[in-house]
Amino acid sequence: MLDRHPAPGPSRGRWALGLLVALVLAPLGVLGLSAAPATAAVGCLAQADKTGCVSGTVGSRSDPVEGADVQLLDEGGVEIEVQTTEADGKFAFTLTEPGTYLVKLDEDTLPDGVEQIPPAAAQAGPDGTLRVEVQLGRTAVPDLEVRSEDYDASGTSKTDQLVGGAFSGLKLGLLLALASLGLSLIYGTTGLSNFAHAEQVTLGGVVAYFLVSQAEYGLNLWVGIILTTLLCAGSGLLQDVVMWKPLRRRGLGLTQLMIVTIGLSLALQYAFQYVVGGSQVKVTLQSFESYSFGPVNTNSMSLIAMGIAIVMIGLVGFVLLRTRLGQATRAVSDNPALASASGIDVDRIVRIVWTASAGLAGLSGVLYALTVSNGIRWDTGMQILLLLFAAVTLGGLGTAFGALVGSLIIGLVVELAGPLGAPGDLKYAVALGILIILLMFRPQGLLGRAGRVG
Repeated sequence: MLDRHPAPGPSRGRWALGLLVALVLAPLGVLGLSAAPATAAVGCLAQADKTGCVSGTVGSRSDPVEGADVQLLDEGGVEIEVQTTEADGKFAFTLTEPGTYLVKLDEDTLPDGVEQIPPAAAQAGPDGTLRVEVQLGRTAVPDLEVRSEDYDASGTSKTDQLVGGAFSGLKLGLLLALASLGLSLIYGTTGLSNFAHAEQVTLGGVVAYFLVSQAEYGLNLWVGIILTTLLCAGSGLLQDVVMWKPLRRRGLGLTQLMIVTIGLSLALQYAFQYVVGGSQVKVTLQSFESYSFGPVNTNSMSLIAMGIAIVMIGLVGFVLLRTRLGQATRAVSDNPALASASGIDVDRIVRIVWTASAGLAGLSGVLYALTVSNGIRWDTGMQILLLLFAAVTLGGLGTAFGALVGSLIIGLVVELAGPLGAPGDLKYAVALGILIILLMFRPQGLLGRAGRVG
């Protein structure tokens, strides 16, 4: 049951509603950001109303391609400039006119046995080019990834793909767990399914992008990650103070509150699009040291991100099991009314949960942008929202450790579905299909408690 208190007066309600706009852009407003930020990139500096950039990496940061020719063409296919990648695989073009441009990778300059991955339909241009939209003050990042020509071959290469997919699945699962822990805690303490939680993941990547990559700030990456986590946690606190607590006190039902989260999610998505545009932006363009462990290719950032996720998940588990705060949180999750009657400040516990959940999601967003998606987009949260809900549902709604187990399973299924034959984004459908099948036999999830119906 939600806590019941006397409803605040109309003036307080108008005050809360008036601050909702500030809530949407609060962490960005702290940084003094504008709608057309300057972007620092290797070999190119995008400046508002002056220059735009087209930059990226041939291959991946963990396995860049040296000596590849990248062509920049205008919309009619006329060549403007050619660059040859160095050891880091990077290229960067500086442009003074906005518009549509084409980027083409000369496959004849790729190493033997390597081919370009065909571009997505939304980016594909004529004759194997990638279409990019250039805006002054922004950086467009075309996707020029490559793969071995025996990618689809059977035998040992398939085994290597499965091993590599398992490692990537573990990494994705740990990062999903960071975000889904908060989602599960919010549901456990308030009963609310927060559809805006995934936007906290996007917020983490966007804030880190401005703190680390913008020439105006240019913070050290690790300082930027810590500050981003704190700002995102502050946004969760602000949300509860300005919106969720007043709405709870007015006695809104869970369905009404869920609709509010959907509206907040849409508002945040379009706010992010306004701030960073429609292109993918990178938190940092620095290269990380690469490592190979048999068929597993990774880099130092991926290993560090996995380590951070494990430490934070362990810390959450320790707090829940070994501290008075954790005991109070579990009591509120079990029975808020009884917890309140026992002297526990339910409002304080719920506020702490909102704050910690937003901070964990923000940290997950930074690490996700650095290691999984190679950048952040305005709709990144929307893309992983179903995965987060699938993880907490699979593990058991309202159980923090269930969210961890569910996230690891979802991450492994998503990354292994491709090597096992699921084309493109169908791998996400495979994960959701497994969720449906499991819930048919165990509706409460893997670690959830069975409930009575009727």
